[in-house]
Amino acid sequence: MISEFRSRFRSRFRFRHLWLGLVGVSLVVLVVLEGLNAPHPPMAAATMLSGVLCLAAFAVPERLFARYAIGAAAVSCALTLVEAQLSQRPPNTPGLVELGVLLLLITRAVRRCRPLRAAGPVAGSALAAVVLPLRIAVWDGNLLNLIAVIAVCAVPFMVMVGLCLRLYDTLRERDREAVRQGQRLEHARELHDFVAHHVTAIVAQTKAARFTAAAGHTQSPEDLDRMLAQIERAGSQALGSMRVMVSSLRDHTTASAATWPTGDPAGLRGLRGLRDLTEEFSEVGPPAELTLAPELADRPLSPGIITTVHRVVQESLTNVRKHATGVGRVEVRIGVRSGAPERLEVSVVDDGQGGASPAAERSVEGSGYGLVGLGERVEKVNGRITAGPRDGGGWHVVAVLPLDKADKADRANTVDRANTLDSTDAAALGKAAPNVTSPG
Repeated sequence: MISEFRSRFRSRFRFRHLWLGLVGVSLVVLVVLEGLNAPHPPMAAATMLSGVLCLAAFAVPERLFARYAIGAAAVSCALTLVEAQLSQRPPNTPGLVELGVLLLLITRAVRRCRPLRAAGPVAGSALAAVVLPLRIAVWDGNLLNLIAVIAVCAVPFMVMVGLCLRLYDTLRERDREAVRQGQRLEHARELHDFVAHHVTAIVAQTKAARFTAAAGHTQSPEDLDRMLAQIERAGSQALGSMRVMVSSLRDHTTASAATWPTGDPAGLRGLRGLRDLTEEFSEVGPPAELTLAPELADRPLSPGIITTVHRVVQESLTNVRKHATGVGRVEVRIGVRSGAPERLEVSVVDDGQGGASPAAERSVEGSGYGLVGLGERVEKVNGRITAGPRDGGGWHVVAVLPLDKADKADRANTVDRANTLDSTDAAALGKAAPNVTSPG
């Protein structure tokens, strides 16, 4: 793949430079032909030199542009002043190629240089372009009209073109940065949703084994084998998720719905995949009870909604495992919202202490991205999410998702997986959910 990319880059690079070389050679030939119009060889040579210097100033790198443009404009002005004093001057053209390049230098200076740095090249090139017609032998009303047109129309027009191109470059760079920011947020959410989930399971199982050993309880070989098997499975799932993430980063065309990270139930299994998630959680933690409303059995849900539901449940269970203390039971309920038949409600409730304990507060220092990422995901499908302590103890997470926005959810999910976010989505991704109030 790398060799193919290099070959494509080289072919484009060579074609671009071949095209620019042909254009440059053609312009140099035109400068030479215009120089031959001068009556004397020294004047012809000076005209050619001035035109070539202007072409060179237009082609130099950005860091050298300002000084080369000022130098070329100074040479052009000096040649014009000298020729204006001579009795024999070019009868036909003063150097139209040079005039056009001087106007282009104004546009490039306005587009690429900072305002103060652009003042010198713009003023010098504008002055050189305005006085350049004085090289013509016959001074009459038409010559004065040409100078007036250059000063009043051509120079301001080129400045406006430069400003428009500068604005276009700024907006395009903002769009690119918004896309890159959206991609970074998406990758961060994927890492948190999958890798952090599996790693948290490994940490919880390891802590349980150490606590049992520290308490002096002897574990049977069967219990040790079962615990190690669970740790191995969680580690394998984390590695699988990492491999898919690396493949997505190396080649975004492979990041499709068919290659979602390990453990994602969206797709053929639909909401039934949540059963495996709650059972896996119950193996090394408090029992988690999953309740799926019967009316959802025959109701088709878009992959975007299914994925969002899974993320809400997965992140909520991960937070219970990481932050809550004294949890005896976790309830996961998914059904149609009461009084709103077109809204899906996802509720995860535990009876523990949540973030109220000092240990929990210490454990979340430096974190807090989980529910922020959930808020971003839920907002993308026009839903809302709330989280916080509940009356009587424990913590609750409630997400309300639309059931009548399947097409929009599908498009949002496809855009996410292809890593081709537009600027509007990226701007939305950059905001945290305002109604999420959780430390985890």
